[in-house]
Amino acid sequence: MLDDKHGQRLESLTPRQIVEELDRYVIGQRDAKRMVAIALRTRWRRQRLPDHLRDEVIPKNIIMIGPTGVGKTEISRRLAKLAQAPFIKVEASKFTEVGYVGRDCESMVRDLVEQAVTIVKTEYAQGIQKKAEAQAEERLLDLLLPPSASKITGVVDEPVPEASAGSEGYDNTRSKLRLQLLEGKLNTRVISNIGGMEQIQDQLQEMLGGMFPAKKKRRLVKVPEALELLTQEEAQKLIDMEAVVKEAVAKTEQNGIIFLDEIDKIAGRERSLGPDVSREGVQRDLLPIVEGSTVTTKYGPVKTDHILFIAAGAFHVAKPSDLIPELQGRFPIRVELSPLTKEDFIRILTEPQNALIKQYTALLETEGITLDFTGDALEEIAATAVLVNERSENIGARRLFTIMERLLEEISFDAPILAEKKIRIDAQAVKDRLRDIIKDEDLSRFIL
Repeated sequence: MLDDKHGQRLESLTPRQIVEELDRYVIGQRDAKRMVAIALRTRWRRQRLPDHLRDEVIPKNIIMIGPTGVGKTEISRRLAKLAQAPFIKVEASKFTEVGYVGRDCESMVRDLVEQAVTIVKTEYAQGIQKKAEAQAEERLLDLLLPPSASKITGVVDEPVPEASAGSEGYDNTRSKLRLQLLEGKLNTRVISNIGGMEQIQDQLQEMLGGMFPAKKKRRLVKVPEALELLTQEEAQKLIDMEAVVKEAVAKTEQNGIIFLDEIDKIAGRERSLGPDVSREGVQRDLLPIVEGSTVTTKYGPVKTDHILFIAAGAFHVAKPSDLIPELQGRFPIRVELSPLTKEDFIRILTEPQNALIKQYTALLETEGITLDFTGDALEEIAATAVLVNERSENIGARRLFTIMERLLEEISFDAPILAEKKIRIDAQAVKDRLRDIIKDEDLSRFIL
């Protein structure tokens, strides 16, 4: 949930409005959207409780059950973006029990804090951008015209009158340079600038205790690049990293969302030899993090008590009840996502803001090509996606990507040299392009 600084925006979003926002990117799956919307709103409600109650309200973690490609990850990712919350997706199958080679479960919390630091640092950088640009401009002018010089240092063969800082001649020259800089007249000039490694070098020097002499690498860059480098350096100096870290840790603890994918892959509790031997061990390692514990990170201790965990899995073989009872109890909300139908595929192709048809049309417009998909073409593409998903592995909406790539392969390849700039794609064109692949079931397994 957003903190008080952003609370006004989230306060205006009711669960119904959150669902409507998610509808802009994910088709169907209304039950899942309702559950995550309630979870998000509950966080906002919790932050407005008295202190003695606030810590008692634990997150209502969710298990999403459904095949791949039906929107589990996208719903969670869009929810986090809507809430401006730190978010990471991790695969439970990548973790191993303590003592085995592989990632330990606490690494997900460390990754989440890193994400939060990036978010907060970006917010701070936006706030001080103008000041950083102003200071970078002054530094660049100092490089171009040092306080005492007979020529513009770093600028190739650009003499100026003898002057020193504070003198009328110096100030006039500096004003002229500033105007030329703003007008872009110095863009082709080259200056000798210190590379953007000063801060790292200073940190290394401090760590090594002056064992090695400081060396700063100088390189020749054009004025625009120099200004960009200097702006980045000034921004780093202006950002209070102590405040950033403090806010990032708080944002992680109160607003963080971890999407735990493939949880069904660690659900088996049977004892067996081989790589499955640590599955129950991984669950037991996950348990304290989901229950609420303190994880040590390079930014300090982070409490996981109020991080929202959204687990997901196909559960074709295992069932949620195959998880150890303690872990089941920490995921009280279960929601099943529906397989996608032909009608869903048609909507996915056209309705969302990032719909595939919109993407491909925009991409080819950059080559001057106008694509016109007829209604029956969309139906044929959707029907093909359903058919291939039934014949082979059901990968949900991801099947549309492979079909669209195959359908538009020739147009994409020849786009720069096509004489016909307006191309109409109807159902027959789709059938002609995909006929041989669809007929050959073995080939379709590889191609689509």
